Amino acid sequence: MRLFATSPVVALLVCLALPAQAQDESLEPVVDNAAEINQSARQSQLTIDSIADSMQERLQQYKQIMKEIDGLQVYTSQLEQQVANQQEEKSQLGASIDQVSSVERQITPLMQRMIDALATFVKLDVPFLQQERQQRIAKLRELMVRANVDVSEKFRRVMEAYQIEADYGRNIEAYTAEHQINGQLQDVTFLRIGRTALIYKTRDGQQLGLWNQEQGQWQSLDSHHQIAVEQAISIARKQKAPDLLMLPLLAHKADQ
Repeated sequence: MRLFATSPVVALLVCLALPAQAQDESLEPVVDNAAEINQSARQSQLTIDSIADSMQERLQQYKQIMKEIDGLQVYTSQLEQQVANQQEEKSQLGASIDQVSSVERQITPLMQRMIDALATFVKLDVPFLQQERQQRIAKLRELMVRANVDVSEKFRRVMEAYQIEADYGRNIEAYTAEHQINGQLQDVTFLRIGRTALIYKTRDGQQLGLWNQEQGQWQSLDSHHQIAVEQAISIARKQKAPDLLMLPLLAHKADQ
């Protein structure tokens, strides 16, 4: 019987083949775990990227909010200054109101005295537009007792009446009114030259009169003054251009 010896190479290959197969089988779970780990790592990376993007967005929002807060702080500081100024103005206004109340208590009697003085002045003045001027004073007296009119408006009206009276002394005027002549009431034309002269002319122009302030009465004028008086009336009514006129005037004793 012949025995065959086994080759060492074949034996080695058989020995090596058996452990390699067993090794592959043992590495499969490791490879699977590694794949799972890689997949988990990718998911984690995506999560981290998402969180990073969210954090960046939040950071930008935070910076924007901080800018708005800075702006609001500046605005609030300005408002605080304005409120402080308004409080100061409020205190000043309160003090002014207290002063106004005191002034009102003092100015009301003053206006009453001014109206009384104006009434006396009109009574003693040259007798032109008497009804109109007396009505103005009467309206002032009615105005003074009205509670729905401010003191400032009352004072303005009183000063306006004084201004009107002052203007009478600086202008020329012609107007028509009734006047009693020799016991008869007639329509006449009055010519007022400031407070220097007050002359009347009847409708037919036949009678002229001049007010004598010192004597407190009317005196007749010669008919030769008729043309000058009529020209002056036309000028006062703006029917003719201003011109030099020769009119009768009465000199005061103090001026003689």
